[in-house]
Amino acid sequence: MIGRSILRWALAGALLAAAPPVATAQTYPSRTVSIVVPFPPGGSVDGVARILVQRLNETVGQHFIVENRASGASGIVGANAVAKAPPDGYTLLLSASVHVINPFLYKTVPYDVVKDFTPLMLICDGPLIVSTTPGVTASNLKDLFDLVRKDPQKFTFGATALGSASHLAIELLKREAGLDTLVVTYKGTAPALTDLMSGQIQLLADPMLSSLPLARGGKIKALGLTSSKRAPAAPEIPTIAESGVQGFDFVSWYGLWGPKKLPADVSQALQADVGKVLALPEVKERFQQLGFEPIGMPSKGFAGYIRSEMARAQKIITEANIKAE
Repeated sequence: MIGRSILRWALAGALLAAAPPVATAQTYPSRTVSIVVPFPPGGSVDGVARILVQRLNETVGQHFIVENRASGASGIVGANAVAKAPPDGYTLLLSASVHVINPFLYKTVPYDVVKDFTPLMLICDGPLIVSTTPGVTASNLKDLFDLVRKDPQKFTFGATALGSASHLAIELLKREAGLDTLVVTYKGTAPALTDLMSGQIQLLADPMLSSLPLARGGKIKALGLTSSKRAPAAPEIPTIAESGVQGFDFVSWYGLWGPKKLPADVSQALQADVGKVLALPEVKERFQQLGFEPIGMPSKGFAGYIRSEMARAQKIITEANIKAE
């Protein structure tokens, strides 16, 4: 009996020695932290992630990388990888509002967007630019709406992805302006902008990061901003409210999540480090140059924000009868 007890204790000690150390605020991070972006490089989510990672590496240490896991399906593949990852703080998700909207679009999503993630921080938000193709004669949204009402069959609106902020903004704009127009959803920003430039679609809502350079280069025509006030990065672009749709206010937002059951001290350490980065004057300036407003809302407030945004999105999706094919 004594021999067996000694053997069991020895085996238990060996197993404990072989087990990976549990992450704590004192030791975290001690190895590479993957911030999963569930979309291709070059889009707004990727842009936000790379600004954040660059500054985290400068202030915390060279531990953070951006990992693009883009396999379509509105970011579901990448988000699922994070949901299934060990809750140790070494696999995180940086995504846009579409992450919490997907359950209203798809019959099956392999995770629960509330229960299977730890909300860490609302990073930033920013307005979308509503643009048209250069070939359209309208120079403002009011004139474009008049053209659409006269012959709606001649106009097609676009959205960068099903259920994205781009999609919901266009559907909300249609409803508020009383328009009955086809909306085509794309599988990314690049193909949507390509078709807008060529005239295949006549209206698109898209973040400033990707649309503003094209507008200033004359390749698309910026007509309005979805926010309630003009943006410092593009003060020349009027708001949609200024164009006759009173009270219109819609932004694209970006957040950071970990898997569920993330240790509280690791969560707090992450929030503290990310909050410090977002408070840096040069980071604020960089975000604002790209059309984003840094926020830095920590976990508890972010969780409440998610609930309110899910309720708003569900209402828009139901009224517009948006469904995944």
